[in-house]
Amino acid sequence: MKIAVAAANGKASKKIIAEALKRGHEVVAFGRHEQNDTGASHYIKKDIMDLTKEDLKGFDALVDGFGAWTPETLPLHTTTLLHLTDILSGSDTRLLVVGGAGSLYVNPEHTMTLSQIPEFPEAFKPLAEAMGRSLAELRKRKNVKWTYISPAADFQEGGERTGSYEIHGEEYAPNGKGESIISYADYAIAMVDEIEKGDHLGQRISVVRK
Repeated sequence: MKIAVAAANGKASKKIIAEALKRGHEVVAFGRHEQNDTGASHYIKKDIMDLTKEDLKGFDALVDGFGAWTPETLPLHTTTLLHLTDILSGSDTRLLVVGGAGSLYVNPEHTMTLSQIPEFPEAFKPLAEAMGRSLAELRKRKNVKWTYISPAADFQEGGERTGSYEIHGEEYAPNGKGESIISYADYAIAMVDEIEKGDHLGQRISVVRK
């Protein structure tokens, strides 16, 4: 498959690129850094907001690995995602978003999210809320083949690659051991599996280590 990765210099993006390359897919990395440290042999220096319909023509999938953490940049989660949906609108190129766990629901009525419970770390609430808003906007796009993948609550950059994971839906769901953990490496496996299978178009799913 031919896969594009936007914001390719991010840590999760690099793991996804490595997993896709390992499986023999063609990967084109788009990043705003001068230096290519993505692992992809084909790298194009281009900011996510400068991507065009022409840039993404002919790709089977686009992975959105964008992340922002400072108060002034948090709104970019929505701005960048809306830009990508605009340029992919009506095309066959699927959009897969590296999401967050804070917007997962903690009740069957889907009226409360993980980020709203008292135990949720205060420092991460602004990020969770910003990503939740971007997901809400994504849900409105009916002419884009999107999938939003939330990681487990404990998203571990240096965690081991176990090679196995569980898929859940919109609700926060720990594994059988009561843990909500996934490594970046196992998340990348789930992401590339979804790219290959395309089982969850127009859906948000979540993944957790078995």
